[in-house]
Formats: sequence, C-alpha cells, structure tokens
Amino acid sequence: MHLGQGTELELLRERVRDVASRYAPPRPGRTGVRAPEAADIPALREWTRLLFAEQLLGVNWPVEYGGLDDPHPLHESVVADELIRVGAPGPVGGGLLAAAAIIASGTTAQKEFFLPRIRSGEHIWCQLFSEPDAGSDLAGLRTRARVDGDHFVVDGQKVWTTNGQHADWGYLLARTDADAPKHAGITAFALDMSTPGVSVRPLREITGTSDFNEVFFDGVRIPAAHVIGEVNQGWAVTTASLAQERSSAGSGASLFGALDRLVRLAAQVTRAGRPVLERDDVRQAIGGFVADVHVNSLVSALGESRVLHASGDAGDAPVSKILFSEVNLALHEFGLQLQGHDGVRIEGDASVYDDGWWQDAFLYGRAFTIAGGTNEVLRNVIAERALGLPRG
Repeated sequence: MHLGQGTELELLRERVRDVASRYAPPRPGRTGVRAPEAADIPALREWTRLLFAEQLLGVNWPVEYGGLDDPHPLHESVVADELIRVGAPGPVGGGLLAAAAIIASGTTAQKEFFLPRIRSGEHIWCQLFSEPDAGSDLAGLRTRARVDGDHFVVDGQKVWTTNGQHADWGYLLARTDADAPKHAGITAFALDMSTPGVSVRPLREITGTSDFNEVFFDGVRIPAAHVIGEVNQGWAVTTASLAQERSSAGSGASLFGALDRLVRLAAQVTRAGRPVLERDDVRQAIGGFVADVHVNSLVSALGESRVLHASGDAGDAPVSKILFSEVNLALHEFGLQLQGHDGVRIEGDASVYDDGWWQDAFLYGRAFTIAGGTNEVLRNVIAERALGLPRG
C-alpha cells in the first residue's frame, strides 16, 4: 500500500525517485535512523539544500519562507516514504522538528534567521530533549536554565542525542521554574552548539556505531532572544514535535524493504539441501509478517488521515509507533533465526548472509521500542489520555 494515492501523489513519487536517482548521496546499508560519518556531512548538507530547493521539503512552511500556497496535505509524508523506499537519505539532522517549533511559536527574527539556513543545509540541528532520568518521562527533565541579565545560564545533561556530533544548533528543553508543576516551568531554546560550556560525547552502541551522544552543559549562556515561544511554556511548544516524531517512526516504509529481504533470505538459506522458503511453517510465518506490515501501513495512514481531518486523539501516534516497532523487531528476529548458526556471523565475514544486514538490523531493532517514548510508557499514554482509564 502507498501512503497517499492518486495522480498528484503518484507524480510526486516519480519526481522523488528521479531526483534521488540523479543526486542522492549514497546511504550506508544499515537500517534505522543513523548518524552519518563526518566525511559524509558536506554531501548531506547539499542534499538537504536540494530537497528544499526542489520543494520536496518545507512545502507546508509559510510562503515567504519557501512554502507552497496550497500543498497537498500528504506531500511531505509521501516524500519521506518514497526516500525510504528507494534507499535515499532524508535531510540530515532535526531541522524539520526545529522548524516546526519556530514556525508555530518563534519570533519573526527567529524565523528570518533560522528558516533560510535550515533550507540551505547551512544549519544542522539536533534535538536536546532526553536525559538519563527523563527519556520517556520527558517532563521529569532536570537540566536547569536560570536568568542572568539578558541571558539564560544552562547546566545539566542530555543523552540519546542523534547527530549531536554534527549539529550546528540544538533544539533544547530546560527547566526554568523548579517550583512549577511537572509539565510547567519548562522552556524551549535554540542553542548554538559552539557555545562555550557545551560538550558532546558520542556513545558507542551495541551495533558498533555512534549514532547517539551525551551532551553536557556547564554554565552555557543562551541569549534570551533564543527562547522559542514563551518562557515556561516549552511543553506546549514541543508537544507537536513529539507527536510528529512518533507518527513518523510508525510509518513503516522500511518494513516493505525488509519483507523483500526476508523472502530472498529464505530462498538462500537451506535445510537438508532445500531452501527454507519451501517449508510450510516458514511460508506461513512470512505470510503473517506480510499481513502485519500491511496492517501497520494502514494504521499509520489512518492516524494521518484523522489528523488531517481534525478527528485524531492522543492515542493515534503512540498506537502507530508501538505497532511499527514491535512488528519491526519481530521480523528482524525471525530473519536472524532463519540463519541458524550462521546468525552469529557479522559484517565482513565472507559467509555472512546479506553482508551482515540482518545482524545489524536485529541489534538496532530494539531501539525503536525505546526511541520516541518507550512502548510501556506509550501504552500508559493510550490508556490514560485516549481511553480515559484511571492511573494505576
């Protein structure tokens, strides 16, 4: 199933494929949201600029900042979906999230400064939300920002910051009123990552890559003019960004590619001299995954449709994200199990299947059950905010 159908969107898909085939930089053969190597950043900045220049991205921005007069409501979802399908990278960094906050809540000066630089690829952004004790429970963040004249002084720590090692600017949440209720007293900032007192430390993960970072703040001074929205109103500023992240995490275009890989794998792996694809139990399992992947796609499309018609609720994005992450993990676990003892081989082994893609995807698959809110916490969100059930 394609997310969004009809002549206009099919022509858009064709244009994305054409632009990607001619200009997209190569993407490493890994699954998931991965930070690039430093050497890849110049090409990705240019690719980001081109995606905006071709009006594939930023079409729902105000016209004066490069948006279209009347963009199709599914335009950017279709572009993101198609880039995944053809194996092309998306824009580097978290600029789209930051732009959404700046467009909705920023000052005119912020829009005039930041939006053109996001479009040009000059500014790569990272998202400075999660903390060691405040990930899924973001409202529990402890990073503090205190007023000092016309600046705020920030002290604290963030973690799981994708692209922090490459970012020019950070979309930061910090507590500005320690006595306010939990979801109040938080302020959103635009932080220049070159500011003295900012330290970025890449984290080496189980996959062997460093996609995430710890970021430390030691007396970091941020001009008051870089507050996004109102002081102590940062929770409202960021709510839409979190919904967008969870919804996009559940879109699941990558699962269709994984299904194709699974069928090819089952045709290559043999038992007793016969491809395991000929076994009934394997074929039934693959058929089950096909059904799951299509259901995930439909659920994601339904949630987006409800948003477009102003009929969504607090459960839509979490349901989509939970379903995607659990189908994704189960599919990759099954692909690894099919390989038997060969499943312990890794990238670089001459006998490993699919250049070690399955091993990497299996290790990374768990991350999707945590990123954007752990599935356990999101189930509570669904129960309490969507279904109105009492807190346990």
